[in-house]
Amino acid sequence: MRENSTEYAITDRPARNSGFTLIELLVVVIIIGLLASLVAPKFFKKLGASRQKTAKAQIELLGSALDSFRLDNGRYPTTEEGLAALRTKPEGLPNWAGPYLPKAIPKDPWGHDYIYRCPGEHGDYDLMSYGRDGRPGGEGEDADIVSWK
Repeated sequence: MRENSTEYAITDRPARNSGFTLIELLVVVIIIGLLASLVAPKFFKKLGASRQKTAKAQIELLGSALDSFRLDNGRYPTTEEGLAALRTKPEGLPNWAGPYLPKAIPKDPWGHDYIYRCPGEHGDYDLMSYGRDGRPGGEGEDADIVSWK
């Protein structure tokens, strides 16, 4: 038996650094970029359409609240009172039974205020969003979303 000797295990394999090479990382980054360039346009088309659907749904919900306001008060809010009359009681309305919306009046999906006019050109009231661009008219995601269609 050897005293004070240290035994070391010797292997036949050379020491290897584990990990990825720069070329392997570049290939992965390029593949991810290609996939993103194919998927992103389809995703953003769906995003625009979903914003338009959200605006239509919000306009319908606001329309229901406006109808409830009319049932209680015998009229729709004036243009001057605006949609705020659904949350805050206007003066001179003893039958106001609001608030008619559980939360604050939402902005459209693009962050703009909804446009409300009473009396409207297309019915008792006009309620609309001008879309992404915030201006009348437009096509695609810039198109107006209105309550009368």
